[in-house]
Amino acid sequence: ISALLCLAVLSTLGVSAQTIHPGKCPEPPVQQNFDVPRYMGRWHEIQKLPAFFQKGKCAQATYTLGDGVVKVVNDELLSIEGTAKPTDPSEPAKLEVTFFPGAPAGNYWVLKTDYDNYTLVYGCSNLGGVYANYAWILSRSRTLPEETVAELRATLTSSGIIIDKLTDSEQTGCESMPK
Repeated sequence: ISALLCLAVLSTLGVSAQTIHPGKCPEPPVQQNFDVPRYMGRWHEIQKLPAFFQKGKCAQATYTLGDGVVKVVNDELLSIEGTAKPTDPSEPAKLEVTFFPGAPAGNYWVLKTDYDNYTLVYGCSNLGGVYANYAWILSRSRTLPEETVAELRATLTSSGIIIDKLTDSEQTGCESMPK
């Protein structure tokens, strides 16, 4: 039964352009001395590993802090709100994000950021012998210098994260998006 369940999950995720790999999730190092208040504000998606829950263009996320919880608003074709909170106060760069009550939380690990220009985010779910991972290169503006993108891609690779499906995100024609 577990083999059939695993096959069903893989089939569903595979059709959804998910990145599935054998084994367990890599555990890359996260941003040291992560400053949650400095991280708040708007971030635009520059590159990503494909995810079934992202299909549009002009993807952006806005984070606001209140009562120890980060409010998350993701805008794309649709807008969705959720919350994020650190899983361990000693590692505030490791957050869990939830968008639906009762749904399992997803990892949101800030691997690297300068707070003003770029951030590199990683998430991963173990699925019984395989894992699905996510990665986002985000910027405070709708563009990011290619040298910065290359540096962030190298950070993923050096952490054992497979990036062969990392794709550019469409950030043109976004004038109607929330400012």
